[in-house]
Amino acid sequence: MPRSKATEETDKLTRIAIVNSDKCKPKRCRQECKKSCPVVRMGKLCIEVSPNDKLASISEELCIGCGICVKKCPFEAITIINLPSNLEKDTTHRYSQNSFKLHRLPIPRPGEVLGLVGTNGIGKSTALKILAGKQKPNLGQFANPPDWTVILNHFRGSELQNYFTKILEDDLKALIKPQYVDQIPKAVKGTVQQLLDKKNERDNQNIICDLLDLQKIRNRSIEDLSGGELQRFACAMVCIQDGDIFMFDEPSSYLDVKQRLKAAVTIRSLIRPDKFIIVVEHDLSVLDYLSDFICCLYGVPGAYGVVTMPFSVREGINIFLDGFVPTENLRFRDESLVFKVSESASEEEVKRMNHYEYPAMTKTMGDFHLEVRQGQFTDSEILVLLGENGTGKTTFIRLLAGRDRPDDGSADVPVLNISYKPQKISPKYNGQVRSLLHDKIKDAYIHPQFVTDVMKPMKLDDIIDQEVQNLSGGELQRVAMALCLGKPADVYLIDEPSAYLDSEQRLAAAKVIKRFILHAKKTGFVVEHDFIMATYLADRVIVFEGIASVSTTAHSPQSLLAGMNRFLELLGITFRRDPNNYRPRINKANSVKDTDQKRAGQYFFLED
Repeated sequence: MPRSKATEETDKLTRIAIVNSDKCKPKRCRQECKKSCPVVRMGKLCIEVSPNDKLASISEELCIGCGICVKKCPFEAITIINLPSNLEKDTTHRYSQNSFKLHRLPIPRPGEVLGLVGTNGIGKSTALKILAGKQKPNLGQFANPPDWTVILNHFRGSELQNYFTKILEDDLKALIKPQYVDQIPKAVKGTVQQLLDKKNERDNQNIICDLLDLQKIRNRSIEDLSGGELQRFACAMVCIQDGDIFMFDEPSSYLDVKQRLKAAVTIRSLIRPDKFIIVVEHDLSVLDYLSDFICCLYGVPGAYGVVTMPFSVREGINIFLDGFVPTENLRFRDESLVFKVSESASEEEVKRMNHYEYPAMTKTMGDFHLEVRQGQFTDSEILVLLGENGTGKTTFIRLLAGRDRPDDGSADVPVLNISYKPQKISPKYNGQVRSLLHDKIKDAYIHPQFVTDVMKPMKLDDIIDQEVQNLSGGELQRVAMALCLGKPADVYLIDEPSAYLDSEQRLAAAKVIKRFILHAKKTGFVVEHDFIMATYLADRVIVFEGIASVSTTAHSPQSLLAGMNRFLELLGITFRRDPNNYRPRINKANSVKDTDQKRAGQYFFLED
């Protein structure tokens, strides 16, 4: 009997069933998944779970993809996804049954920097481990992993075959800069100098320390370093060793704009015709500046990830933002991400009711002196604070919040209700996210407007039943943002909202902050080092200049164009805008465009 086209199409789909090990609790449920599965009712062992098992196990071969178990599971622990079967033969690695699956691998090229872009939990770190030779790819055969001859045969005809052959013959030494630099003090002890001396294999220690501003802290102990100093130290440790593959997992977190560019220049200084460099980065303007070509990763976080073929830098980042891969004719996100600079400016002028002024102030803390010039702000407005680390942005926010008093004590700071999201978030709360939200912002988190504007876009429903102590950095950041915006206040002070968030979440967070401030007719002061996010958020900017940690000045608020121009002139870099999605792009130093813009005094373009 001839098969219908529809049947053939269904057969072309391959199914993956994911059971979340954190959420699945067979001892606390009635095995609803097993009882409701139509395949189990027919007498086949599609879902197996006994009260003694720690997890339910689902047979992907027997599963018919009806999704009943997904709906019936009381803990929402099951995900069933249909994938095109052309991905099945491209499976690179799977950890175990019903767990994460990675399809394909990025292809590094010697003498060039490969950038990886994609959301958290999509397999970037797994891909790095495999390319570093630290994880053997099992091609999806987790029960009976293949040997290297089968793996090399799988990659036959691609550049990866030669790459893995070299790794196997121990021709390639891989060095990885880890993602979570705050864990470093737990792993190693000693001063910065002692640790650098142990690994100094290329006699370039002084050059690297100059590039990364480490000279002043060489005698400090590792446990006394701040997040930004740890990040620069971790990058330096990789750069001074003699390796063949250099991998940097999120090298810009904790760093200010100037330090991000210096880190990018340092990483690019490693380029040699026979060296491989791979960078995972969520700050898209830094990724753009750093990379020679880009692989995007798409899929479902925690379930599966797919690596695209390599694209040029501009094309790769635009594909990621657009959510559409033209070479595969595949859309992986419903909407494109576009950076129209200030949405409120394109609409009719927002009616601003309240105008506030803050006075000129000074604040001295030890050797550091901050001078604040007088300024004013209104409701429905976001002011972004721009400056290097150590220029007093957090001090300024604390002065406005009334947490610190100015030197003379008499400065008349307007008495306003303040909601403050600090830079460092430490989870002290014992209990679930839901009870934390209930305790702190009881009225807001169930209010329909707040749910639409903040809870849904920040995807807090996904983590609302998790223990606060078990949350990752990005999840904590999203909860902290909701707590800050959920508190009734006149002014919202938000310190580094993009830390730990991936590129997609950063844009979602920026939209949430902007929409909330506009709808609630409040004022937002935001400290942000991600240039794309800062540009998107700012109605006006406050520029901090001077000598970091010594003496600095906070200028009065300026327009976005004037303020960005001033700030970029201090940094000596120029920006252009992408004509497709308006995202700011850093010009390569001394390029034609860079030279022309500096000559014209136009460091920042608002529109082309």
